Amino acid sequence: MYFYTAMKNKKQQRKGFVFKPYEAPSQSPFEKLFDIFKELITHTSGDFDEAIDWLRELDKEYGLTTPEYTIEDFIEDLKAKGYIREEIKPDGKGGMEITAKTERAIRQSALEQIFGNIKRSGSGQHKSKSPGMGDEHTGDFRSYQFGDALDKVSVTESLRNAQINNGIDNFNLTEDDLVVEETMHKSQMSTVLMIDISHSMILYGEDRITPAKKVAMALAELIITRYPKDTLDILVFGNDAWAIKIKDLPYLNVGPYHTNTVAGLQLAMDLLRRKRNTNKQIFMITDGKPSCLRLPDGTYYKDSNGLNPHITNKCYAMAQQARKLHIPITTFMIARDRYLMQFVQEFTQANQGKAFYTGLKGLGEMIFEDYETNRKKRIRG
Repeated sequence: MYFYTAMKNKKQQRKGFVFKPYEAPSQSPFEKLFDIFKELITHTSGDFDEAIDWLRELDKEYGLTTPEYTIEDFIEDLKAKGYIREEIKPDGKGGMEITAKTERAIRQSALEQIFGNIKRSGSGQHKSKSPGMGDEHTGDFRSYQFGDALDKVSVTESLRNAQINNGIDNFNLTEDDLVVEETMHKSQMSTVLMIDISHSMILYGEDRITPAKKVAMALAELIITRYPKDTLDILVFGNDAWAIKIKDLPYLNVGPYHTNTVAGLQLAMDLLRRKRNTNKQIFMITDGKPSCLRLPDGTYYKDSNGLNPHITNKCYAMAQQARKLHIPITTFMIARDRYLMQFVQEFTQANQGKAFYTGLKGLGEMIFEDYETNRKKRIRG
């Protein structure tokens, strides 16, 4: 199929049209390599040297570069465009590090990959079910009431009423003529995303942490660009739990940790208690059973053999506590072991939340759909 563009015929000094096939803009050599580089830098947890080594290997195998544009040219372009900078490393040697511009580009790439059908728009797209003194016009009108904000008055409809009620010759605008346009609230949603970084996230020949990172980066970029009134906190949990910043996501790695789900839930609820808005939720991405608790004396109680009732009961208690605080928990279990499903079912029942049993494929789409669904259900005017 051909698409055509119309061009002015200047030779004849009159309006005319010359038609030619439309050609989609092709990627430059830099753009082609940069797409691959963003993937590699995510897989290597921000290690520039390792990512470039992988890029060189791929170049040897697939011929990604040409004599006119080499890997060295690409690195120079990365410097010139502000995607990398030279830093002194802990060993005292100089080396290249990615910049905040690259971190943002990686998040945008993750968003496009996972939520490619989303059209980004302005602030606060979530609507409440009830009308009121909100932000977005609904197209419905009502009579002015004392206390209504003057900026909500529809000038066109009010003038129309004044003309109908008083006529053109004796034009007079009164309070009875004023009309207010209904609006919908664009309320906030506060989300905590919990990411399991226990050792099992890279065991059994399957890299589970990279897809989890991509989902987190995509969700972060989605909220920043489409729902800037919403908040997103990200925490990781292994033997303990701690919050991380969005800019730290590309560098996230697993550790030699057990799975302290209780610590993660405690921190998630602490973070949400600080939020003033009433619409709150927790997303938890995990692939393993709870296997660790931190005791009051600072030591750890660990058990990797099956489901330990002492640990799981603590998890159920946390789920119930979140339910009392009206915080639903959605669990994304990226494993399908039967005993894990049993734990997730009981955990979900205790919280009255939701659970998805999934592999890594489709994880991002599921989280986006659940985010949107929760917004529609929980936002109130």
